[in-house]
Amino acid sequence: MRKIPNHGTLRMTKVAYPLGLCLGLFIYVVYIKWHRASATQAFFTIAGAASGARWGQQARSSLGSAIRGHEVFYGIMFDAGSTGTRVHVFQFAQPPGETPTLTHETFKALKPGLSAYADDVEKSAQGIQELLDVAKQEIPFDFWKVTPLVLKATAGLRLLPGEKAHKLLQKVKEVFKASPFLVGDDCVSIMNGTDEGVSAWITVNFLTGSLKTPGRSSVGMLDLGGGSTQITFLPRVEGTLQASPPGHLTALQMFNRTYKLYSYSYLGLGLMSARLAILGGVEGKPVKDGKDLVSPCLSPSFKGEWEHAEITYRISGQKAGSLYELCASRVSEVLRNKVHRTEEVKHVDFYAFSYYYDLAASVGLIDAEKGGSLVVGDFEIAAKYVCRTLETQPHSSPFVCMDLTYITLLLQEFGFPRNKVLKGQASTCTGEFGEVTQAVLATLGEPRKNQCDLQESRSLVCCFSLPWG
Repeated sequence: MRKIPNHGTLRMTKVAYPLGLCLGLFIYVVYIKWHRASATQAFFTIAGAASGARWGQQARSSLGSAIRGHEVFYGIMFDAGSTGTRVHVFQFAQPPGETPTLTHETFKALKPGLSAYADDVEKSAQGIQELLDVAKQEIPFDFWKVTPLVLKATAGLRLLPGEKAHKLLQKVKEVFKASPFLVGDDCVSIMNGTDEGVSAWITVNFLTGSLKTPGRSSVGMLDLGGGSTQITFLPRVEGTLQASPPGHLTALQMFNRTYKLYSYSYLGLGLMSARLAILGGVEGKPVKDGKDLVSPCLSPSFKGEWEHAEITYRISGQKAGSLYELCASRVSEVLRNKVHRTEEVKHVDFYAFSYYYDLAASVGLIDAEKGGSLVVGDFEIAAKYVCRTLETQPHSSPFVCMDLTYITLLLQEFGFPRNKVLKGQASTCTGEFGEVTQAVLATLGEPRKNQCDLQESRSLVCCFSLPWG
């Protein structure tokens, strides 16, 4: 498989960029929901504790550790994705009169996702407690009671029936309330898909400098998780705004400017959910009589099992003609009339996250460590090659033909031409990330108007290069 040359991608380390995305969401939720008053209050008014914001600030001030004149404080973010739950323990330092800077982050992940415990919520507590113990080890005892603790969930829980999702959240909240950390009444909630996309857009545009440099064009973002996929960009063409379907536009106010974003989340079109649909399965329902799910997107000789959302499916390929053409036909059926196409994406620079990155790296389109750029058509070239050689050159995943074909057609449905360049993760120094952190935190005091209610906020799927949703 040929390598695609780098086209001037933003460079960040494999650790720094996922961290940036997670922190971006942490700050976004802080900015929009938890921390509206000021940067100094930011991390102690989370989870809707607006009435206790000033108490939080005073508490933190009294316990703040003076390290070289910098006040230190912490925040804990749980990210509950469709295939795993992760904890991020952030340490911040704040020089007198300045905005906070991220100084350290601890990360740990567990699988499966919370939604896997929908029928046995008691089992979910063990994993949550294990991740809380990580936070206890990282945060000094004196800071526990003033360190905010929040869990935000995404598509995995959005796909569950309301009552099952509610019971899971209540169990997590129960475990949180028993912890020694600062917990608000809405410390556990589900983030709606639009906010998931907006939080990623904010982070990427801080990282590229688009929100710090007046007149600089912003970039768009594509995120392909396990249960849902998001597209977000800032339209420059009035026709895009006028032609957008209901629910595809949202307003964001920062730096005394209002951004009217095109942002939409397609629930059920994340890679894992799409696999199930392409196979002919139904979310949350085992196949009757244990029959195989047969797909033209799998190698004709393949037979095996696949576990999704705690359900094990027997899957197999089917003997037929050209694998790519048959697979593309099946994927087209799944995507038919489900995605809104907009012409303006042809003229906006886009960064692609999560499974877009994983698949590109797995077949050599970009460097797994350094990242890079590719054109949309490279996914199609890779899909055709892999599908054609699947029998003679087995891949580490039996789904690689299916997944690459799905991404190819999904991007086409969005309106991206084959020659459109997409940018991915690469490497950089941490100094730039520190500037990003400060820039984002500087917005915490900005009021937000006419926007969606972040009562359902949650943590961004922040693992840019890991196969989680």
